[in-house]
Amino acid sequence: MLKRVVITGIGALTPLGNDVNTFWANTVAGKSGAAKITRFDASLFRTQFACELKDFDVTKYLDRSDVKRTDRFTQYALVASDEAIKDSGFEFDKMDPFDVGVIWGSGQGGMDTFEEQSSEYALGNGTPRFSPFFVPKLIANMASGMISIRNGYMGINYTTVSACATSNTAIMDAFNYIRLGKAKVIITGGSEAPISASSVGGFCAMKAMSSQNNTPETASKPFDVNRDGFVMGEGAGALVLEEYEHAVKRGAHIYGEVGGAAMTADAYHMTATHPEGKGASHAMKLALEEAGVTIHDVNYLNTHATSTPVGDLSETNAVISLLGTGKNDLLISATKSMTGHLLGAAGAIEAIICLLSMRDSVIAPTINTTELDPAIPGNLNIIIKEAVSAKIKVAMSNTFGFGGHNGIVVFKAI
Repeated sequence: MLKRVVITGIGALTPLGNDVNTFWANTVAGKSGAAKITRFDASLFRTQFACELKDFDVTKYLDRSDVKRTDRFTQYALVASDEAIKDSGFEFDKMDPFDVGVIWGSGQGGMDTFEEQSSEYALGNGTPRFSPFFVPKLIANMASGMISIRNGYMGINYTTVSACATSNTAIMDAFNYIRLGKAKVIITGGSEAPISASSVGGFCAMKAMSSQNNTPETASKPFDVNRDGFVMGEGAGALVLEEYEHAVKRGAHIYGEVGGAAMTADAYHMTATHPEGKGASHAMKLALEEAGVTIHDVNYLNTHATSTPVGDLSETNAVISLLGTGKNDLLISATKSMTGHLLGAAGAIEAIICLLSMRDSVIAPTINTTELDPAIPGNLNIIIKEAVSAKIKVAMSNTFGFGGHNGIVVFKAI
């Protein structure tokens, strides 16, 4: 018999706040995390702004030895997972370490490290001087590895990579391992540190990001007729997934239940989503079926909606293929308009938004959208400008990634 899986701890490190409470308050308030890039000189780049972390000093969270031997994406993972583990209220040291695992996600891994070391070599005198930490800092699986090393967890451990669907892939895998009885607890989520010259430059070359450099705070405008690309973000989101009976037995606070999760492929294009959203709609259908609900039972949809001309329309087409063209009660928002696009960490952050929306009966807004694209179906109830109160029993989170990856997770209130 399959086990039920619940969420008992959450942690967030985001452009809107360095902990869950600050992040959530700013999200509900409709704040923008976008500003001019400070990490490097972006003055000659097509896009010169991003959603960076604010007032974040990693040495307040990690000791110097851990900072020296890890890339920023791993540091972010450690900070967010520490908060989630503490929030779960569970004394993991009293548990069999083989019953606790880590399934993490990162779309790019140690881009900072790769850029730094490659530049030093290319601009040097040809002497091959590389740090012994170069490879360990670079590889994406080091995030899950370091979380387990830091806490002594000896169960299932790996890192998923599926571009911007990465976190939902990790959550889905953690969900499946626990419900199959292969683990009692799994720390899951995703982290990304993509705000570097090479990463920003690569996305600029693709013309995937907004170039509204004079007004960064309002540049991310999902579903708007004037949207022109996504705004890059950084950070991490962490969730403690736990077998339901195990959580109840110890009296844990439960944020919600993972009802279903699914992944499909578009098999269409390297970077563009299928215009009709065929793969996306099927992934939603599968996740909803697994959760024992239909699209008409979903109260809140946190869309992937990155503010790209093609992607937003493709996603709404996918939703309409399930929802139909008639009047409905599904409430929708696109929170990347505030956080920016955290790439492989996006799904984890947006899972937390879904859970807190259920807890507080509130839906965070889509900001900056002033004129809906007439191509967007008119029967979609998109929450714009300000948060609204709403009772949420079922929430769904959509994520889609380069390569045609579609990852969907459905959450249910308990």
